[in-house]
Amino acid sequence: MILFFGNQTTKIFAVETHSELSAQEISKLNWLFGNTQQIHKSALADFFVGPRAAMITPWSTNAVEITQNMGIHGLIRIEEFLRVDEHFHDFDPMLSQKYESLDQDIFDIHINPAPIIEVEDIGVY
Repeated sequence: MILFFGNQTTKIFAVETHSELSAQEISKLNWLFGNTQQIHKSALADFFVGPRAAMITPWSTNAVEITQNMGIHGLIRIEEFLRVDEHFHDFDPMLSQKYESLDQDIFDIHINPAPIIEVEDIGVY
């Protein structure tokens, strides 16, 4: 399950969790994210730039550890997304990607690996 916190017009924090969080845990996350509130939607239909789905950022690792020290358990990943214009392209595609929306699948990777190719002569290949 992914919960969203922040301001949909500027910055969003996406929190991936194993299970529902208590009201007290939500309150702690509101405080941690600069007194922003939970957005009670399962998807946000805007353009955002954030980390690639396949790359858990060091920021996320530290944020999850901080929440554990605050007594919030069961969080998997926390990432920050910035709202951008549809035509925005000023980001490093090696580290970030542009999302057309944020939903419950933003951290899922929908790529099947290519089949293994056996190479007997690298010069011919």
